[in-house]
Amino acid sequence: MVTDAHPAHPGNLSVSLSTVDGVRVVTLCGELDHTARGRVGEALSPPPDAASPQTVADLTDVTFMDSSGINMLISAYREAENAGGWLRVAGAQASVLRVIELVGIDAFIPCHPSLRKALES
Repeated sequence: MVTDAHPAHPGNLSVSLSTVDGVRVVTLCGELDHTARGRVGEALSPPPDAASPQTVADLTDVTFMDSSGINMLISAYREAENAGGWLRVAGAQASVLRVIELVGIDAFIPCHPSLRKALES
């Protein structure tokens, strides 16, 4: 497992990157809003040389997500799909999952209750 962490700025979001069995895991902790747009967008985007990129966005410790977070997930999903890969969401808390379901992105981005489940499917 390879890990790269970027600590949270006060009141914001921390981003950690790791690789588990060839799958990129982007672990987010804190509030997923417009202030995190640059770091999260970059972390969720597949590497330019990646063939069939596979990414799991681990939202277990995300306490808040607004429309900026939704847009980041949609953008990352499109980039992964265009490169022949996929994006999955793991561990979203009830309040965050509710936003995902209200907007309807769970219809095309698979959402799993845990990181383990997302990696297994």
